[in-house]
Parts: sequence; structure tokens; C-alpha cells
Amino acid sequence: MSQLRILCLGAGDGWHSDQLSNASANAGCRIDFATYESLQTVMINGDASHQCEAGNLRDFDVLLTRTMPAGSLEQITFRLAVLHALVHDQTLPIVNPPTALEIAIDKFATLQRVSALGFPTPDTAVVQSRRDALDAFQILGSDCVVKPIFGGEGRGVMRIRDPELAWTTFSTLENLGAVCYVQKFIPPGGSDTRLLVIGDTVRGIQRTNDTEFRTNVSSGGHCQAIDLNKQQVEMAQTICKDIGLRFASVDLLHFEGGEAKVIEVNAIPGWRGAQAVSQVCIADEILQELQSQAAAFAVKVCK
Repeated sequence: MSQLRILCLGAGDGWHSDQLSNASANAGCRIDFATYESLQTVMINGDASHQCEAGNLRDFDVLLTRTMPAGSLEQITFRLAVLHALVHDQTLPIVNPPTALEIAIDKFATLQRVSALGFPTPDTAVVQSRRDALDAFQILGSDCVVKPIFGGEGRGVMRIRDPELAWTTFSTLENLGAVCYVQKFIPPGGSDTRLLVIGDTVRGIQRTNDTEFRTNVSSGGHCQAIDLNKQQVEMAQTICKDIGLRFASVDLLHFEGGEAKVIEVNAIPGWRGAQAVSQVCIADEILQELQSQAAAFAVKVCK
């Protein structure tokens, strides 16, 4: 059997790419890394050739999508269009596919899908003007978390309790042409549960931060492995299956006197904090999922 070739888009240099490289070597696979900016397509006589700095995308057996860098509307649209073409033409399997990425990267779209599945979510308003955002701020109790509708790792997330700060924040967002994503703050803050999903496996990580409400490791939070109940496992699996994710995280907030609420679904999860409290190599599990997807795809194409 030929060596499995894996293409990872957007990982760049650093800890995560090193983990994937080591896991690939241990599994007897080859992994190449490329940037989204290097994607290009040449069409000759109707035949499209999709390329990147690592080579022709048809030469790979499976593609792993990682963080897509910022770009213009045209650049982002083109990158996603290339991924959609690979799916449509059945060129190779993608973890995670572009349709799932488009949903998960959009906090509003994700919230809608999760709520439609019947899972609880925080009270939220998504508006496009300062006036409507100020109204939402009051309706939601004048203690809110404001987030960019796109983004992750806690960047651009603010807790606002002061009306003057709310006015300034929403004015700035309006001037930038941004959507105002205003979510009711769930006390006490500084603690959440991450459900890390890799294929059919779900593991729980309790994340806490003693200095602020954000729990991301990059914000100073720390992790602890926890056991999950059946309902939590089924929740994570149901959400990821509905969106189309095979490698993702579902983040839950807990509060006194009520059930946990889903605040976010991450289609490009980091796992450095989770690895620090896990006895298994998470990158090895990711490689196993990529191998499984490649094998299933090969069977499907041969039929």
C-alpha cells in the first residue's frame, strides 16, 4: 500500500504543526503544509488544476483545514471556492469541509443551528447599528459580552457593564461596518467546559481562568481533564454531525440553577491545553481520523 499523503492548509510553523508532523511520521504517513494564500487554479480546456505551494491537490489523499488568515472578500471567497470544487469533483476528502467551516466560523449561524437542534444557548442579539445594539444591551440586562461574529481564541471579546463604554464600543463597531454580536453575560465567568471531538471520540476539558471571564489558554486559562456524561457526549456528536464537522470543539458555559449553554462551536480547535492534561497523544488521534476518512473516501470513489 502506498504512503498516505496528507495536506494541511493553514497550520504554519509552531507547536501544532510539529505535533502533526510527529504523528504523521509515527503513522508512516507524509504530511505537507501549505498556506491558503498559495492556492491557485488553472483551467485549460475546461480541466481545472488546483495547486498550492506543496503541489497539485490531486496528489494528496486527504486534506486537513486549519486557520484561514484574514483577507479581502475576494480572497476568502476564492479559497473557499477551491475547497468546494474539491468536494464537488470528489478530488479528496476534507476535514473539515468548506460548508462546515462557513457555518462554524460564523457565531450567529452556529448559534442558529445549535438552537434549532434544541440545545440551550445564551440570550443573544445580533444587530447592525449602534442604536439597536444599545437597545439589546439594556434588554439583556446591561451586563453583556460583545464578540466579533468571526474570530476565535478570545480575540476582540469584551464584557461591558457601563452604558458609556457600550455607547463607545457600538459606535466604533458601526463605523467599522461590523455586526454587533451582543450576548447576555452568564455569571460567574472564568470557567467553561470544552468538548473536544475527533471523529467519534469526545473528551472533556474543564477550562478556568482566575483573573478574567475568558478561559482560553492564550488568555491565561488552565485546563483539567474531566469525565463526561452520556448527554454531553451525545450533544457534541449531534452538533458536529449536523454541521458536518469531524474535528471540532463544542464549548459550554455553566451557571447556577440551570443547565449548561452552548456558546461556541470551533471548527479549527487548538489542543495544546487539552494535550497538557491528556495521557493520549491527540495528534495521533487526529491522524487516525484522517486515515479513516481517506480510506472511506477511497471505497466510495471506487464504487
